[in-house]
Formats: sequence, structure tokens, C-alpha cells
Amino acid sequence: MKLDSMYQEVILDHYKNPHGRGLRDGDAEVHHVNPTCGDEITLRVRYEGSTLADVSYEGQGCSISQASASVLNELLVGKELDRARRIQETFLELMQSRGKLEPDDAMEDVLEDAVAFAGVSKYPARVKCALLSWMAWKDATVQALGESVMDGAEQSTEKTEKTS
Repeated sequence: MKLDSMYQEVILDHYKNPHGRGLRDGDAEVHHVNPTCGDEITLRVRYEGSTLADVSYEGQGCSISQASASVLNELLVGKELDRARRIQETFLELMQSRGKLEPDDAMEDVLEDAVAFAGVSKYPARVKCALLSWMAWKDATVQALGESVMDGAEQSTEKTEKTS
């Protein structure tokens, strides 16, 4: 129970003190909406070579969707693309576990604050909230780098608009 409380505090802290909020110049922009609840995000990425130089976003929605975007910014900015993809894949694995995956030390090392969303995985409707920004990042990266869609991740949110 104490761990759940700590995780809730991490999510609320990212919601109240977001990292990366406010759209800045980028190489690509996408807009995603979670049709289940109406959460939405516009996300921009900027790469310098294969390094993710910046992720910026504007959005509205529940504390889970907005905190998840903040955590994504904190975790991925400054990382090489391969490392960022591994983090995204680990987060996706946690979110798709339906609460059956208990984060171990290795997962905590990879996900850092994102491990706070472990409890969210028990609630399928909330998983879409947590994954909204991560799927937007994935699509913006594809646009920015002209790559094919990253393998291993199933689309969990509905795209409503994509702009360059």
C-alpha cells in the first residue's frame, strides 16, 4: 500500500510540475486523441542526428495522460534513438501486463519515474491514457526520421491528425 501511495505522488508531481510542456520547434508534430475519454495531446520531436534533442507537448486530459507525457520527456530527451525505443518498449510491456508484471530493479532502472504507472496497467481504460503520449512520440519519430513504424508496439490510441 505504501508503494501505491508513492507511485500516486510521482504521478501527481509530474501532473502539477510537467516537464516539456509548451510546444517548441521540432522536426515533426502529431496530434493524438484517446476517443474513450477525450484526452488529447499535440507532441513535437526534434532530433540531432540519432539523439532525441527535445520533446515538447500541449495537451489536456486526466492526470495520468498528462503525467505520462511529462515522464516521457524526462526519460527520453537526450537519449539515442535505440535507447529511447528500448525504454518505450519496456513501458509498453508494463502497460500491457494487466497488472501481472511486478517491476523489478532492472525495470525500475530503465523506467525510473515511469514505473509509477504499474498500477495503471490493471485498468485497461486507463492504459490508453498512459500510452497516449508514448504512441504520439512513436509516430512523431517515424515522421521526423522517415522510418517505418517501430516494431512490437500495437497502436493503443486513435490518431485524429498528423501534421509536419
